[in-house]
Amino acid sequence: MTKSAAKTQAPPKAPPQPQRPWWLTLVGGILAIVVGALLLWGNLVTQVKTYFLLIEVLGIWWLVDGIFDIVHLFTDHRQWAWKLFMGLVSIIAGGYILMYPVLVGTEIPSLFVLILGIWGVIKGCVMFFMAFKGGGGAYAIVGIFAVFFGIILIVAYTVPGAGVVAVWFAALFAVIGGFFLVYRAFQQRKA
Repeated sequence: MTKSAAKTQAPPKAPPQPQRPWWLTLVGGILAIVVGALLLWGNLVTQVKTYFLLIEVLGIWWLVDGIFDIVHLFTDHRQWAWKLFMGLVSIIAGGYILMYPVLVGTEIPSLFVLILGIWGVIKGCVMFFMAFKGGGGAYAIVGIFAVFFGIILIVAYTVPGAGVVAVWFAALFAVIGGFFLVYRAFQQRKA
């Protein structure tokens, strides 16, 4: 092979990186929208019933999100440690809330808000980092919202009524994040 022929050949392309299946992203986005809508416009018969309903919905959300993070490990092995960590933390937190919703809702609401804030910051940082590893702009935007949401909760977790504010922030995050995830799913499907 001559030197000129070697110069004209293009360098070999890197193999495509595996991505989360588009349908899994779509299901996650739809679930986020449904949970967020329930949190924002749920049955307001009484504040107590609604508050405990929202706590249980949030527990289910964390549990499902953790399971999706673990399932995602089987399709994309990049950042497996972060995905495993976030999946396990979400499953443990969601399971604890579902086992003890009254305790979480009445005895330690400030700790609940603090845990929600820490989870939001960690999850947001992971999503923001994944945006630069091929996740796309939707992951970056949702990650920024999650970090912002988490920081607000961490700063204000001792304020009376912070639990109610946390519910509204979680609802807003879920609805906005859900729409971005649905959009991302259809982008993935086209690709």
